[in-house]
Amino acid sequence: MSASHPKSILLLSGLSGAGKTTALKTLEDMGWEVVDNLPLMLLDRLLDTPLPVGHGAGADRPLALGIDARTRGFDAGAIVRRIKGLRERHGHDIETLFLDCSDAELERRFAETRRRHPLAADRPAADGIARERELTEPLRRWASQVIDTTSFTSNALQQEMRDRFSRPGLSEPVLTILSFGFSRGVPRNADLMFDMRYLRNPHWDDALRPKTGLEADVAAYIAQDPAYDDSVSRIEDLLVTLLPRYAEGGKTYITVAFGCTGGRHRSVHVADRVARHLQAAGFSPTVLHRNIESAPQDSLEKRRPGGPKAES
Repeated sequence: MSASHPKSILLLSGLSGAGKTTALKTLEDMGWEVVDNLPLMLLDRLLDTPLPVGHGAGADRPLALGIDARTRGFDAGAIVRRIKGLRERHGHDIETLFLDCSDAELERRFAETRRRHPLAADRPAADGIARERELTEPLRRWASQVIDTTSFTSNALQQEMRDRFSRPGLSEPVLTILSFGFSRGVPRNADLMFDMRYLRNPHWDDALRPKTGLEADVAAYIAQDPAYDDSVSRIEDLLVTLLPRYAEGGKTYITVAFGCTGGRHRSVHVADRVARHLQAAGFSPTVLHRNIESAPQDSLEKRRPGGPKAES
C-alpha cells in the first residue's frame, strides 16, 4: 500500500431517508475525508490518487465513501465484489456500514419533509422504499455494521457515529482560551465565561498599570488576593472535567473566556495560567488576549479601591 492510501476506509450505504447525509456530515466534522455518490468505476482511481503535499493528517486521515441507489452504476452485488477485491489485492482496511429504517418511519420522514423518494418520482414513497430495499439488500446482508435509525433523532445518530467511528487525535475540538475586558464588550462566541473582577486590580497600582498580566510582578500582585488560589484551581479542575464532555458531544470549537474590567491584567494572567494547566493535562489550547494592547483608562475601571467611583 502506498503512502497516499488512507489507513482505513468506511463504505457507507443505506436507505434514502435513513440518515446517510447526517452520518457523512458527522464523519467530516470528525476529521474524515468524505466522498459521496462516487461512481463505482472511479473508486480505484480515487484510492490511487496521491494526497496533495501538506494535506492535513495525510495518510492517517480515514476515508468515508457514501454509496446508495442514486449512485451512477449502482449494483449492490458488484459493490460487494469490488470491495472484496480491494481487500484481497491491496490490503485495504475496509469497513461497511448500512443505515436501515422501518418503512413506516421512512414514509413519515418523506411526508414531513415533502421530498420525493429518488426511486419514486411519480409514485407513492412506499413504492420507492420497497424498490430501494430490494436493490440494497445484498449490501445490508454483507455490511459489517448496521444502524437502525427508526427511533433516532438527528442528534442521536450523530452521537452514535461519534461513538463508533471517532479516532484518537483526529477529531479533537479547537480549544481557545480568551481574555477580554468587559468594558470593551463581551465576546459572543464564548462557550464558558468566567468573571475575574473579584480579584484585586493591578490597574490601581501606579507601577503596574502600564504592564500586563503576562508580567511576573503583575501576576504576583493578583495572586496575593485571598480568593485567588482556591477559586482559580477550582476553575481549572472544572475545565478538565468539562472539556472532554464537550468533545464527546461533537463540538468542533470550544472557547473559554476570562474577563476583567479592562482586559489587560487579571483576565490575561488567569487565562495564561489556565492554558498552561490545560496543556499539562493533555489539551492543546490556543491563547488569545483580545484587549491586551488597549490603553489603560481610569474611566473604564469605574472605582478606585477605597475611593469614590471614577467619573465616566
